[in-house]
Amino acid sequence: MIKAKRLGHATFETTDLDRQIDYYENIVGLHLIARDATHAYLGSRVGLLAIVLEKSDRDHCSKIALEVGPDLDFATGARRLFDLGLQCQIVSDPLPGVNRVLSFVDPKGTMIELFTSWNFLESDPSPGGVGAFKLGHIAFFCPNPQEMVEFYSRVLGCRLSDWIGDYFAFMRCGSEHHSVNFLRANSNAMQHIAFELRDVNHLTQACDILGREHKEILWGPVRHGPGHNIATYHRNPADQIVELFCDLDIMRDEDLGYFEPRPWHRDRPQKPKVWDPNQQRDIWGLPSTPEFRRPSGQKAPS
Repeated sequence: MIKAKRLGHATFETTDLDRQIDYYENIVGLHLIARDATHAYLGSRVGLLAIVLEKSDRDHCSKIALEVGPDLDFATGARRLFDLGLQCQIVSDPLPGVNRVLSFVDPKGTMIELFTSWNFLESDPSPGGVGAFKLGHIAFFCPNPQEMVEFYSRVLGCRLSDWIGDYFAFMRCGSEHHSVNFLRANSNAMQHIAFELRDVNHLTQACDILGREHKEILWGPVRHGPGHNIATYHRNPADQIVELFCDLDIMRDEDLGYFEPRPWHRDRPQKPKVWDPNQQRDIWGLPSTPEFRRPSGQKAPS
């Protein structure tokens, strides 16, 4: 096992590089660090690499990057992955601010890039758009969430935070309630990507920006049950769902096994559990809209 510490960045293939750069700069508020004819690299307002874009003939999340402990020797890590039956490769200087990555593919076909040493990137303290702090989490469809939970636990040391029934798993690799999610469906596509904001006032400002830019809010503001984050959801120009959130549950101490107590928790203490899919889960807020539940790339009903 190689223990992942945090979610770093995500790589998206895109059919329209300029359009996606414009969205991530002027709506999400990321900072364009570098680009060429086929690639673009965008960082958050605190200087963390958040999104990598690659020109392609499809719109697809192809890679996620996870930071591991600084004491990991990549040759040792490669041997550990090989012993687990995984093919991997080491690539030097692949990205701005990242010296090396150790990469392999998970069971649903997403490439995982592990990195240790990295540098803060040039940032804009007063970005346009929302001004997201960082990439918070990413959710994927998959035919078998249990298989993905077992893989991410066994290979990357991720911990299970919550289930909704037996079809939606939330996993953490640091102290935050979830970094990766897996939702049962006959697909391996991304379900949504999420960016963290400062607080509920920042989220309100973000809703004003979405309204000004004529971006329909598909769900929210809502305070969820699992994770208890306050969230809104909209679609980017590639028809992918993007969440903006704050107030995500934190587990300060794994040995204690409960999330930092908050007034809105229904369980005291709030521990990882299975949420009943037939009962109301959200603490407050309206249900999601049919447009939120429409799979990306599928035309909306006329």
